[in-house]
Amino acid sequence: MSWDAEVTWPSGTTRLDKALRTLEPSWGRSVVGEVIRTRRVRVNSRVVWMASWQVERGDRIAVEGRVDARPEGPIAFDPAWFVADDGDIVVVDKPSGLRSEAVRATDASANLLTLARAALGDDLVLAHRLDRDTSGLVMMTRPGPVRAALDEMFSTHKIAKRYVALVRNTPLLLDAGRLTNFLAPDKTRRDAVVVVAKGGKKADTDYRVLTQTDLSARVELHPLTGRTHQLRVQCAHINAPILGDRLYGDAASADRLMLHAASLELPATSNRPARRFESPVPF
Repeated sequence: MSWDAEVTWPSGTTRLDKALRTLEPSWGRSVVGEVIRTRRVRVNSRVVWMASWQVERGDRIAVEGRVDARPEGPIAFDPAWFVADDGDIVVVDKPSGLRSEAVRATDASANLLTLARAALGDDLVLAHRLDRDTSGLVMMTRPGPVRAALDEMFSTHKIAKRYVALVRNTPLLLDAGRLTNFLAPDKTRRDAVVVVAKGGKKADTDYRVLTQTDLSARVELHPLTGRTHQLRVQCAHINAPILGDRLYGDAASADRLMLHAASLELPATSNRPARRFESPVPF
């Protein structure tokens, strides 16, 4: 979205970052921090790059250029999200734009866990998470020994996960291959990670190109590890960012993040056969 008009702060005195979040609730903390940090905010025609700058009644605030707001999520559980209920395991299909769970205890915004508990039972617990912008399969559990079993399966990468993404085409994208990097928190953005030469945590992803055009490619991604934003940052690192990625690519390249968790496969155990859950790719 473009936000280049000036507005007048209506009343009182407050921090610049809080004023912007009030004026544009859809931006969120990370977006507001980015536009301030990159010196795109003017207060009374003066460029301001301090989030703590005090805005007073009558001050004129302007933000230059395009601002990509976080996607808006639904506010109620849609029965169409329901995939499976094995009694102690529940699988749902999360839409893009909805957090997996609340960021903090005081966060009252809608999230998948809260909505699922209201619809399917308040004893559900997330077995794993997806980014807000990513759609697809999320597994939850009810009380019982399955919780510990799934924790062990996820931590040891025994659950096979398959994602489908649309990425920018690039000569660096082979027909198939493995992406291996070391990832660490981005020191300039608390909501992002970066590829580092030393330190960090190892991230491995196998991929296969399904179809290609001159501009984009549909790829299948199989993460072998489970790092924060792993698929997004690894694709961007080879100049093949996922389309619609507002953190690591160009949000304007698609109307959403083109990343979908398409299948989850649980191995057989002594008391349970192998199970595979699938979700149709919505793009």
